[in-house]
Amino acid sequence: MIKARQGWIKVSFDLIVSVVIPVIILTRLSGEQQLGPAWGLVVALIFPAGLGLYDFGFNKNYNLFSILGFISVLLTGGIGLLKLNPAWIAAKEASIPLVIGLVILGSLKTPWPVVKTLIGKILNTAQVHRALTKRGVVHLYEARLVRATYLFAGSFFLSAALNYILAKIIVVSQPGTVSFNEELGRLTALSYPVIALPSFIIFVVAIWYVVVGLQQLTDLELDQLVKSS
Repeated sequence: MIKARQGWIKVSFDLIVSVVIPVIILTRLSGEQQLGPAWGLVVALIFPAGLGLYDFGFNKNYNLFSILGFISVLLTGGIGLLKLNPAWIAAKEASIPLVIGLVILGSLKTPWPVVKTLIGKILNTAQVHRALTKRGVVHLYEARLVRATYLFAGSFFLSAALNYILAKIIVVSQPGTVSFNEELGRLTALSYPVIALPSFIIFVVAIWYVVVGLQQLTDLELDQLVKSS
């Protein structure tokens, strides 16, 4: 219970720092009478960039998602400050989840498939492996993991398409203007309910697909499959 509460606190904090504060700065404080377009963009991006550096430096949280998220922040700043064509925002928004999806698929060719690694963190792997081996259904479990991996990767391909479409619709002004910052703020605010939520739901479905399959293959109850806290 305590770990769950701490997890929710961290998620809420990360959401405030990475989304809420930047959106407020971009949409409310980037006018010529406040911070201005350039400084508004810089100050807004300092928060998610600072959070990323903190995770790298203090929490040693090095993973594909956090690294690409940090790179995404830097690219957004570069596009805005260099006043590049706003079409680059759409390309950037699509490229990050596209890369993640391709990496997830590519992990099937490595000893560390992403879905198998993620689900291994919550499963009682020793007991699961014994039950699968005893019933001679290890290959069926592996096949289910592969299908779940395709589903998980597909969530990021969906995210890439939605990111691109949303960015092309919303961000149309030239970088370096107040309008660009406001549009970038709206894009940031909308990307979570429109894009992140559907992708998260697909991820949950993929994990649940594996867990339900394990119950059928091993005849173990959920509390026997999952690690005890």
